[in-house]
Amino acid sequence: MSMIHPSAVIEEGAEIGAGCRIGPFCVVGGDVRLGPDVELKSHVVLTGRTKVGEGTVIFPFAVVGEIPQDLKFSGEETRLVIGARNRIREHVTINAGTAHGGGITRIGDDGLFMAGCHIAHDVQVGDRVIVVNQAAVAGHCVIEDDVIIGGLCGIHQWVRIGRGAIIGAVTMVTKDVLPHGLVQGPRGVLDGLNLVGLKRKGVAREDITALRAAFQTLRDGEGTFADRAKRLKGETSSSYVEEMVDFILGDTDRSFLTPG
Repeated sequence: MSMIHPSAVIEEGAEIGAGCRIGPFCVVGGDVRLGPDVELKSHVVLTGRTKVGEGTVIFPFAVVGEIPQDLKFSGEETRLVIGARNRIREHVTINAGTAHGGGITRIGDDGLFMAGCHIAHDVQVGDRVIVVNQAAVAGHCVIEDDVIIGGLCGIHQWVRIGRGAIIGAVTMVTKDVLPHGLVQGPRGVLDGLNLVGLKRKGVAREDITALRAAFQTLRDGEGTFADRAKRLKGETSSSYVEEMVDFILGDTDRSFLTPG
């Protein structure tokens, strides 16, 4: 059984999963698919070809699945897919994809999207990501698992942020961020590793030591940044360092924030 408030507007064609709770004055479009136990608190707008995973809770005045804020968008059918157990707080906006960007915006599982933050078209967000109040993630970005984006941050379009990185508050990020990197300052500077996050997750001391040594090599080694990363690839036995090197050597349209 689902509980739907009499004032909610559920358009014909919408699919409402078992155990959903839809509060007062919500609007659910005809192409929306809600998994089991989704809760819409009140005054939520869900539209477009949007799928919301099991146990996700969306708070008042969030607008999820609307068309992109992209002048090239011309009404083509695109999608938004949101995973399970996310918390999408008040006034959050999450847009569907665009045809030229792959056609889909995707949110993983167990994320927290705090009040007023924005996830733009074609963004790919991993699991357990936290986006703090009023932060904005521009189109085509890739945010990997376990990333924290601080309040009032701006993430430039096409930027990749590697797994476990943390972005300090009021930071503008215009370049790719290494996995487990710590970025802060008005124009983001790679200021070290997210050591607190690594320790909280129980990462072994030898892996943290290896990451610190790799960071120093990337900062002080000979040759270009890419040359230093390639040398690391043949020298390390740490899976965490290998992940960082693979991230650096992967495809990207941006340059990197390099160690200062």
